[in-house]
Amino acid sequence: MSYQNPVFIPGPTNIPESVRKACDMPTIDHRSPAFARVFKPAVAGVKKVLGMAEGEVIILPSTGTGGWEAAITNTLSPGDTVLAARFGMFSHRWIDMCQRHGLNVHVIETPWGKGAPLGDIAAALKADTGHRIKAVLATHNETATGVKSDIGGIRAAMGDHSALLFVDGVSSIGSMPFDMAGWGVDIAVAGSQKGFMLPAGLAILGVSPKAIAAMETAKLPRTFFDFRDMLKSYATGGFPYTPPVGLINGLAHAVQLLDDEGLEAVYARHARIAEGVRRAIAAWGMVPCAVSPDLYSDTVTAVVVPAGCNGTDLVQLAASKYGVAFGVGLGEVAGKVFRIGHLGSLTDVMMLSGLATAEMCMADLGWPITLGSGVAAAQEYYRNGAKEAAKAAA
Repeated sequence: MSYQNPVFIPGPTNIPESVRKACDMPTIDHRSPAFARVFKPAVAGVKKVLGMAEGEVIILPSTGTGGWEAAITNTLSPGDTVLAARFGMFSHRWIDMCQRHGLNVHVIETPWGKGAPLGDIAAALKADTGHRIKAVLATHNETATGVKSDIGGIRAAMGDHSALLFVDGVSSIGSMPFDMAGWGVDIAVAGSQKGFMLPAGLAILGVSPKAIAAMETAKLPRTFFDFRDMLKSYATGGFPYTPPVGLINGLAHAVQLLDDEGLEAVYARHARIAEGVRRAIAAWGMVPCAVSPDLYSDTVTAVVVPAGCNGTDLVQLAASKYGVAFGVGLGEVAGKVFRIGHLGSLTDVMMLSGLATAEMCMADLGWPITLGSGVAAAQEYYRNGAKEAAKAAA
């Protein structure tokens, strides 16, 4: 791999130079007021990105997976029932984690390429007259298939059920609109290495008052991830253990960059780049794994490869010959797709280089491709189509 080339995987994403420098800082006393001056703007910025009206932000030295574990261990007890749809690798992994923790998981099996099934979720909750289901798990953006789900629709489908709503927003938060307050999300889970454009190492959670109240009766074991310890220390501007100060300083800078660009502009940039990628895919004669446009993700596209081709071959060739990273297919779509990540610190021009590399790999592998076809389609959209879309939306 070449460190000079951008990556086109759905995380970790490209790190802006100013963010990298913000993480590179001298040692400070993490129990001094100097740490609070780093920590408080990071928390405030995360609240804005999540669309929080109340509740707390919890920042843990971990990754999104640790954030999932913190969400369930702080709010649930052994034997509790949770509801989840399985429609991709990351929804599957969250289900697996719950089962390993001794939770009873009501799984709604859903074809990969589709989103969270609102009707099935509503039916399962309506049938739960005793409110045995304590939490609904939802993956906002299924990174394996490039599918986004309707989180507001899930909350509406829950009706007046008392279950908590936990959302995996690891590959969406900071890149796609997220409305924690408006959608009624109780715990939102993000990671530092995607929309926040940092190195991996932070699990970032938004926690509602309802979820905070659930901590007091939750019986699953937790120590390092205990929200109670975190919140007690936060009250004095500190951490219950040694924090990753450099990453938190980088987070404070990253949320400032997002705010400077403007969140609506950030989301529009991601939508524009993603649509250019989809125009390129269509020009190649291929389709996204997501089965309909309403499900298309603005952060990652899983490209279904032609019959007789293997998506993993393209990913491996791109890395070995051109020093460029794409994502392999995972789980049920392994080999059937390759994934183009288009989130974080990315521009139209950077994306064009990724599309050109993918075309060269296809030609090298003997796939049916006309060099330049996808790049031209994306160029046309980036030059003109985005303006037309903006006019149509006005």
